[in-house]
Amino acid sequence: MLRILHSLPRTHKLLILPVATMVTVLGTHKIISAFDTSGTHSPSLVAVNLPSVTLPADLQAHASTASSVTTPPADTGKDTASDTSSGGDVTGQTIPLASLKAHDIVDVSFLAKSDATDAEIVTPLKPAPVATDTTAPSVKEAAKVDAQALHLAMQLPWNAPEAAEYEDIGGTSYEDLSADPLILSDGDIELEEELAANEVFVPSWETYTIQPGDTFAVMAERTLGLGYSEVLKLLDEMPEKKALTRWRVGDSFDFKLNETGDLLALRVMKNARTGYLIERNVEEKSFEVTSFEKTAQATERLFAGTVSGSFAQSASATGLSYAEVAELSVLLSKKLNFRRDTRRGDKFEVLVETDMIEGKATDSRILAAHYEGARMDLTVVRNSADDRFYTPDGHSLDPAFSRHPFNGSYRISSSFNLRRKHPITGRISPHRGTDFAMRTGSPVTSPAEGRVVKAAFQKNGAGNYLVIRHDNGYKTRYMHLSKRLVSEGDRVSMGQKIALSGNTGRSTGPHLHYEVMVNNSQVDPMRVKLPESKNLTGQALAAFKKESQQLLAKMDNDNDGTVVASRSASSNRPDGS
Repeated sequence: MLRILHSLPRTHKLLILPVATMVTVLGTHKIISAFDTSGTHSPSLVAVNLPSVTLPADLQAHASTASSVTTPPADTGKDTASDTSSGGDVTGQTIPLASLKAHDIVDVSFLAKSDATDAEIVTPLKPAPVATDTTAPSVKEAAKVDAQALHLAMQLPWNAPEAAEYEDIGGTSYEDLSADPLILSDGDIELEEELAANEVFVPSWETYTIQPGDTFAVMAERTLGLGYSEVLKLLDEMPEKKALTRWRVGDSFDFKLNETGDLLALRVMKNARTGYLIERNVEEKSFEVTSFEKTAQATERLFAGTVSGSFAQSASATGLSYAEVAELSVLLSKKLNFRRDTRRGDKFEVLVETDMIEGKATDSRILAAHYEGARMDLTVVRNSADDRFYTPDGHSLDPAFSRHPFNGSYRISSSFNLRRKHPITGRISPHRGTDFAMRTGSPVTSPAEGRVVKAAFQKNGAGNYLVIRHDNGYKTRYMHLSKRLVSEGDRVSMGQKIALSGNTGRSTGPHLHYEVMVNNSQVDPMRVKLPESKNLTGQALAAFKKESQQLLAKMDNDNDGTVVASRSASSNRPDGS
């Protein structure tokens, strides 16, 4: 039994321990209750015969000593010599209950007799009175067994032969049991470790957000496990190195590692829509770079507002973003003078299409706009065929030739003047162009379609400069540029960014020198009559009218997402953006 108990897991031992304790208590109670059984002799004095067992040598010596000092038992009609012939085995002798001390009797007052009825009153065991029957043993005769007899009776299960292998034969050792939950759950821990060992590793995408001070070289070694030579090899494979070298705090990239922490793949976004997928061959330590584009879902939104203060503030109050407000202002300014034509109370509506990628708004563009004012009623619609704006009847909103080679507004620092005094030499020297005070690096755009015919550098004169021949026969020239963005022979479109302003060549400060030439002669760019805009005709006009009717119908009927501007400007003058 002990062998079975010790072979069980520790958690099972704790479950069996209360049961074993109860069995021991009930067994002891069974032995003691035998003293109180009714018989022919006095009901208050019972003799108990314990089974004969072989005790260990140390216990036999102790039992013999106890037996020698006890009073011989009374004559019960049995051969006393036969009872003691077992070599001092006191457990085979008759044990009167009266010889037991009070503290050696277990209190079993809460237990009822086995043969008791509901009407009987359960009373606890108590020392029996002196017997009057002469045939019953006396109290003195029953005193030959002391408390050790009860102790030996409670230890009988441990006298089994299989218990001899344990050092402590008289009790159970609890040294191998612990209340520590970690120790008690050894089996669970081993099971978890076995499941983890058998689990198949599946690489998954992880995301890292750029923190202040992060560089690709540092992150490649610390997070991606790449060496310096591999970083250089990867940069050589990248079509656009800026995607890895020009990071901003808050940007993020995705990466995938194998079980040993080696990089498997890297996903870097060039912008909100496009990016690069970099796959690494771990064994060959090579990289394969492919570009991808995220799928966008177009969403249309309608904004409506009322002019109160400046037009830019009123448009912003409707919920339009800064970029959308700027695009709308530039669009309407082609026909509307904000300083002269806008009035408080004028109304406007804007239909905007926004690309949603993974729940975030990315690119947006104006599809149609309507401005209804006291001095101007203007409706414009985007034509998807050429991505330009027209009135509903097909008249182009864009002039064939723009007056300014940039977006926005810049101060004229030096006008076209054939009698101008040169600021460096002090001599009268004609100024055959218009200078705009622009910070170095400001974008310069083409005023019309054309082709680049000259892109060069002149150290003591124009510095970096460009010359473009336009389709209508006009030419334009741009001087003192900090950087040219197009080369000779390139085809440019109206509004395309062609250069950055600067302070190269003979110049007193950052600015853009702009010239317009008609029949190879310089004219005043701010006063020359420009070619008129082109209008749609034929099938192009019919297709545009069909498209514009659908967009204008949405502006008239769709009120979803509309926000009315009610924000007032601090200035009383209704100026533009």
